[in-house]
Amino acid sequence: MKLLINLIRNLLGGIIAAIDFITRGTKLKRTSQAQQQVEAELQKLSLYQFFACPFCIKTRRAMYKLNLPIVKRNASQGSPFRDELLQGGGKIQTPCLRIEKEDGVEWLYESSEIISYLEKRFV
Repeated sequence: MKLLINLIRNLLGGIIAAIDFITRGTKLKRTSQAQQQVEAELQKLSLYQFFACPFCIKTRRAMYKLNLPIVKRNASQGSPFRDELLQGGGKIQTPCLRIEKEDGVEWLYESSEIISYLEKRFV
């Protein structure tokens, strides 16, 4: 039964990801200098995610529209990034944005909170 549920979830997630890819629209345009500055700041961010997770797709879609090429780390079973997420963030839940700050690392969960953070910081 669990195998069937996982199969259905992955199939639906794949369909959602395909629809997202087809309909995502255009990226935010910045001057090349402004984009370089944004990309330098993005070096301190990484997104832990599952490919077919609807909330991860929502977050990746927002990242695309905001023109934020943040490093994505797959937290699937068996991935070393899954262990990083558990040890650093305290739980295996995606999406999760890892934010390196001068005083440490913040782990931000919940797609809406991640998107809000990115919009406030980069728009």
